[in-house]
Amino acid sequence: MRVGISLLTLVPGVVGGSETYARELVRALDRVGEHDYRVFRSRVAADLPGKTIESYGGGTSTPSRVLAMTRAAARPGPIRREMEIGSLDAIHFPLTVMLPRVSRTPALVSLLDIQHLFFPEFFSKAELAYRRVAYGWSLRRARVVIAISQHVKETLVDRMAMDPGRIEVIHLGLDHELFRPGDEPREPFLLYPANPWPHKNHARLFQALALIRRQRPELRLVLTGTGLERLDVPDGVEVRGRVPRVQLAALYRRASAVVFPSLYEGFGQPPLEAMASGTPVAVSTAGSLPEVCGDAARYFDPTAVEEIAEAVLTALDNPKPLVERGLQRASGFTWDATARRHDAVYRAAAA
Repeated sequence: MRVGISLLTLVPGVVGGSETYARELVRALDRVGEHDYRVFRSRVAADLPGKTIESYGGGTSTPSRVLAMTRAAARPGPIRREMEIGSLDAIHFPLTVMLPRVSRTPALVSLLDIQHLFFPEFFSKAELAYRRVAYGWSLRRARVVIAISQHVKETLVDRMAMDPGRIEVIHLGLDHELFRPGDEPREPFLLYPANPWPHKNHARLFQALALIRRQRPELRLVLTGTGLERLDVPDGVEVRGRVPRVQLAALYRRASAVVFPSLYEGFGQPPLEAMASGTPVAVSTAGSLPEVCGDAARYFDPTAVEEIAEAVLTALDNPKPLVERGLQRASGFTWDATARRHDAVYRAAAA
């Protein structure tokens, strides 16, 4: 069976967890998959395995990306021919947007982020319109929608009136060779790996840090992610920017705790990565985070600064139970298992 995987809209370093999902899924399918996979990429993602589709313009800036997607939607013929879509038994769009649009070949679309349904105020009018239109027609045309959590599935059913029978829930995985306990001594810092998007809630975390440092003045907060230089950070905050995954893994192993105050997550990999590294986690109750983290994290209301501070201090005061439960919880998430579930869904969609 021949399965296409369209990664045309992937731009390295821009789409956060979506990029991790796309890259790790392709690697895992190469290891354990049962089908013949054809991966399609744009020129800006040449480091990915697969075939570069020259008729798709691509680009790294927001205007160039929007222009490329608009052209692809208006003139899909050259892209379809270059991808030889007619020869595929199924095609998967892991990055939500169905580019190019297909009709006869069974199509699967993954949905990772429906934040705009909860926080439309975090998006410009143009971004909101794009999501509503592009996500809408992609989901309507897909034979199967892959939701990365039960929370995402329930939202699609409740807010978009989708047939639950068309939705398959497949959790994301973890790279356990990278994210693992180590021998590094713990250092007095909290870690928050997140780009400075509005829903990542950095401002309230900074307020909570001031409360935390009243009791633990030695603690600092380390931030990683793209675009953090735009933030006005208070004393005690260290901005590392976008770091290689190997460095991120080392930070997990050295941190006293990971704090994750996001206002919305469709899945939430960083808390699991921290758990796999033997690090205690304090996490918000938003979105899918309770579903993913189970009983292995200390929870807080992400809109309550005092709760954030209290949860972090509690995790620091008694880390051992969180570490033990976290390691057990994280062990259940692997990319190989994620890939095998995708394989089964591909087979069912083609049939």
